[in-house]
Amino acid sequence: MSSIEHFKAWVVSEETDTASEKKRYQLNFETRQLSDLPDGEVLIDVSHSSVNYKDALSAQGNPGVTRVFPHTPGIDAVGKVLSDSSGTFKAGDEVIVTGYDLGMNTAGGFGEIIQVPASWVVRKPASLTALQSMAIGTAGLTAAWCIEKLLHNGLQPSDGPVLVTGASGGVGSVAVNLLADLGFEVHAMSGSESAKSMLTALGASEIVSRQHLGEGLKKPMLKEVWAGAVDCVGGDTLFQVVKSLKYGGSVACCGLVAGPAMSQATVFPFILRGVNLLGVDSVNVPLAGKQALWDKLANEWTLSGLSALTQTISPADIPDILQKIQQGETLGRYVLDWSQG
Repeated sequence: MSSIEHFKAWVVSEETDTASEKKRYQLNFETRQLSDLPDGEVLIDVSHSSVNYKDALSAQGNPGVTRVFPHTPGIDAVGKVLSDSSGTFKAGDEVIVTGYDLGMNTAGGFGEIIQVPASWVVRKPASLTALQSMAIGTAGLTAAWCIEKLLHNGLQPSDGPVLVTGASGGVGSVAVNLLADLGFEVHAMSGSESAKSMLTALGASEIVSRQHLGEGLKKPMLKEVWAGAVDCVGGDTLFQVVKSLKYGGSVACCGLVAGPAMSQATVFPFILRGVNLLGVDSVNVPLAGKQALWDKLANEWTLSGLSALTQTISPADIPDILQKIQQGETLGRYVLDWSQG
């Protein structure tokens, strides 16, 4: 880590083009001061972060994610406590911060140091390394919440195959692996040819093409195929899944890369097959719930394929990975290791 007075961070700055009056956003690697950080009780020396779709949106200046600039993205962070004015943690404690406002309008894990409220901080389970915790990160927590909800609604391996859409991304790849580890037959939808071998290695027994799931878009109902699903895509893809659920099945919805609207949605699958659409949010989950899920992922839900779906990167790699995320070219999880800087 840099000196306590200064630290390194990736910073998104907002500029206005004088000719067009349009705003543009520039990502630079800068030296920051502790006084640049927002108020918060807990000061943390960040060892690792992860790179997520929301970080790419923040770097683009998406107002739905970040409104105040200059800003440091990074919605996930793990590290050691430097100080805590609330008295909740002591110096040297290993902690994790995911979600809430981190990396959105509060400087995030793309900086060597963060300062956040104590109410955002959980203790890192001892059985997880810092690298493993960020390989899981918000994406892994979201996948785990999806599966937790599906199980709560009665889904069992004997019910039949479970679909994961957007399976090559961070949430989808973790969902594939966790479902397979729990004994489910997993079908993975991905538009990436290069993802097939990774998804098979993570436990997927069948790869479903985007084109296949796009068939019969205007039909109110489709053939019953899946007992449950984790949908990371949204849009019409989500409702194609809803229409294809077995009687009483459930889909956990957590993404919208295909858009927020389901243009062909009807009530028929709900009232004729009794299916369930379960909304999932991992950002503002109460802290006790997050701690419990972290402990579960560190123990009985240990992911067998976590190392296989994880790539470690240096701070210098951040712009390239963000661009790949924006272009839909990433696979699995990317973990920023500040010691490589």
